[in-house]
Amino acid sequence: MTGWNASDIPDQSGRTAVVTGANSGIGLVTARELARRGARVILACRSEARGKEAESRILGEVPDAQVEFRVLDLGDLTAVRDFAAGYAHEGLDLLINNAGVMALPYARTADGFETQFGVNHLGHFALTGLLLPKLLATAGARVVSVSSGFHALSNIDIGDLNSERKYRRWIAYGRSKTANLLFIHELARRLGTVGSDVVAAAAHPGYASTNLQTAGAKIEGSRLKERAAELGNRIFAQSAEAGALPTLYAATAPGVRPDSFTGPKLQGWRGAPTKSWRAAWTLNDVAGERLWVASEQLTGVTYEGLKVS
Repeated sequence: MTGWNASDIPDQSGRTAVVTGANSGIGLVTARELARRGARVILACRSEARGKEAESRILGEVPDAQVEFRVLDLGDLTAVRDFAAGYAHEGLDLLINNAGVMALPYARTADGFETQFGVNHLGHFALTGLLLPKLLATAGARVVSVSSGFHALSNIDIGDLNSERKYRRWIAYGRSKTANLLFIHELARRLGTVGSDVVAAAAHPGYASTNLQTAGAKIEGSRLKERAAELGNRIFAQSAEAGALPTLYAATAPGVRPDSFTGPKLQGWRGAPTKSWRAAWTLNDVAGERLWVASEQLTGVTYEGLKVS
C-alpha cells in the first residue's frame, strides 16, 4: 500500500485518548497504534472481559504502552454518565467515537431507543457532550466519529428517529451512520462559531474484516448468514489494520480540517486514507441542528459552552 500509513502517525507522547469499542477490530488497532506512538489510551468497552483481554493484547505487542481499560456501555445513558464522571485525567486530546453495531434485529437500549440509533449516535452524542469541558480545555484536541459508506442508504427521519413506524435493519444502520456525519457537521459548526480550536472530523473504514459483519447473524442464530459474512470478509475485505488508517489519519495527521470525512482511497472500499465522498444530506445545516436539538432532548445532555443561535 502506498500513501499515508501507521508509520506516519506523529509522536503522541503526553497526549490522552479515549477510544470506544477498543476491544476488537478497528478500535483495537486504533488504540494500539496510538499507544505505540506514546499516547495514554483509555479503552472504553462494554465487556469487562473483552476490554481486559484487549489491554493485555496491546501490552503484549507494545510492552511500554500506557493503556487503561474502563467499562462503557453506550446503550445505557446512566453508564455513559458514570464513565464521564469517572474520567480523572486533566485533559482529553483525542476522543475516538468508534464503537458501533450494524444491521441488528430490532431491539431497544436500556433507555428505550432503537439499538442502532441509540448506540451508534445517541450514546456517542452524550459521551462527547459530557467530556466536552475536557476537550475544550485541551489545546489541539480532536473528536473523530467513525461513520460508514452505508450512510448513503438513507437520510435520517427526524420524525421517526427510533424506526417505530417501520424497521428495516440496513436502513436503520444507514440512518445511524448519517446521524454520525450530521453530528460532526453540527459539532464542527458550533466549535467554529465559539472560536474553539477543537477539530471535529469523521472517518470510515471502507470494507474491513471485523466482527461487526457477523454480529447480527449471531444474534439471529443464523449460521448460514454468519458463514456468508465470514466468507465475504476473507475474499473482499481489507484487514482491520488497513481499515483503522482513516480513523488514525483523522485523529493525528497535521492539517485535518473540521467536518472532513476520511476514507480509503480506492472507490471508498480499501487503500490509503483520503478525502471521501459523502451524501449531500450529511452537510445540511438545518438537519444537523434539528438532530442536535432532538439528541439533547432524548439524552438530557446539553453542550454547555456551545450554545449558538
